Amino acid sequence: MFDKNIFKPMEIPEIKSHLPLAQVLHHYNLSPDRNNRLCCPFHPDKTPSLQIYPKTETAYCFSSNCKTHGKSLDVIDFVMFKESCTKHEAIIKAQELAGGKPQEPKPTNGQDLSRSAVLTKIFGYFKKGLASSKPAREYAASRNLDPAKIEMGYNSGQFHHGTRKDKYLIESCLKVGLLLDKGLTSRTGEKAYTPFGKNGLAFALKNKEGKITSLYFRNVTGSKSAKHFYLKDRQGLYPHYPKPTTSKLILTEAIIDAATILQQEQITKDFEILALYGTNGLTDEHLEAIKSLDKLEEVIFWFDGDESGNKASEKYNAILSNEIPKVKITKVETPKGEDINSLLDGHSPEIFTELLSNRKPLKTEESNLFFSTENSTGKASVERKNPEPKQIQQLDTSNPQNIKYAGQAAEYQIKGFKITQLDSLKISLQILKEGRDFRTRIELYEHKQTTAVSQKAAEILNTEADLIEKDLGR
Repeated sequence: MFDKNIFKPMEIPEIKSHLPLAQVLHHYNLSPDRNNRLCCPFHPDKTPSLQIYPKTETAYCFSSNCKTHGKSLDVIDFVMFKESCTKHEAIIKAQELAGGKPQEPKPTNGQDLSRSAVLTKIFGYFKKGLASSKPAREYAASRNLDPAKIEMGYNSGQFHHGTRKDKYLIESCLKVGLLLDKGLTSRTGEKAYTPFGKNGLAFALKNKEGKITSLYFRNVTGSKSAKHFYLKDRQGLYPHYPKPTTSKLILTEAIIDAATILQQEQITKDFEILALYGTNGLTDEHLEAIKSLDKLEEVIFWFDGDESGNKASEKYNAILSNEIPKVKITKVETPKGEDINSLLDGHSPEIFTELLSNRKPLKTEESNLFFSTENSTGKASVERKNPEPKQIQQLDTSNPQNIKYAGQAAEYQIKGFKITQLDSLKISLQILKEGRDFRTRIELYEHKQTTAVSQKAAEILNTEADLIEKDLGR
């Protein structure tokens, strides 16, 4: 059933620390009800007899007809009964679900752990942290996010305390950006670290192989200045790369929106979900993943019901119409002032299927007719050419006192100029991204200034410094 030579066995406690029961249930398309019960998959069951216990990561069937025979099931037991396989085969399968490969052994040559290995390990801490944090659980509930149905965790900012003796893990956390070095403490003289994404719900971004390659954090404290955090060198997609067999793909504006839809089984059985990273968050990795889907028939934009969401639909419609011209592109009309997640406040989940069923096609501009000058007969001739991609309006100069520019990394507003000579251009600049902003005065013709500003803005806005620097150079 399983190739025993692919993976070296992991320790069972290690598998359990990386594999929550909710992930196993999701893998088998099983969704508990609000009371964490579901019809048992191990015997014919008309009424829910299988109880899920999120705190202990176990399940128990109360039916006397069940082949589990009254056994409390951990994730490995669940896989074993579901696959009707041996315990050893279940361990191998559970190991695959836990991250694809066993945790890499500690190297002996001073090399740090791989990015995927360290993120997988730390994300395991975060998933446990969610279960033990009442504020995090309450915030998740307020956003209608169920840890039993979607893979998520919570970063309390304490994960590194239990790993201080593991210098390889600490070095790897510093390298990937999960920890920031604060130097030596004045009290003890020991190294001090600042955890990245503290007090945030954690969501995993994954590569083509399904390995965790980055993390996204959503602050739960109500902070207005910083709500969203991505690790540096962001890579990977949420919740994962679309399946190769995908025919209908929903694009959401944010990760929490995608997580919300992932809980709606009536949608996920027919549609694949992929989150963008904001209204300027369609990355090259998104595009390449979408273009690789040979069976793709339709892309559905499901963005916020506001001006930004509408503009994003127009912008990405132009891009995708050029990149995948044979694929139908539609749009879900989100009620004004609402987003996908907020729709569950005061509405039943049926609102999602209703809105989705009423989606409308997006039209592209006809750009394949080009008129020439009059011919010798005095009549205008028409020349047909291949349609060119629709140009996106990126520069708004309607207000000379506040020029706006939409770049790759963020949006920019130029508040004023000061030109003292032809080779000088001093401006007051505001850089905005997903509700956060960075303000400065800068001499655009000074390379050192643009580099320094790009790096500082990237730290505050959690984006890529090189992209900001490219935007400023345009």
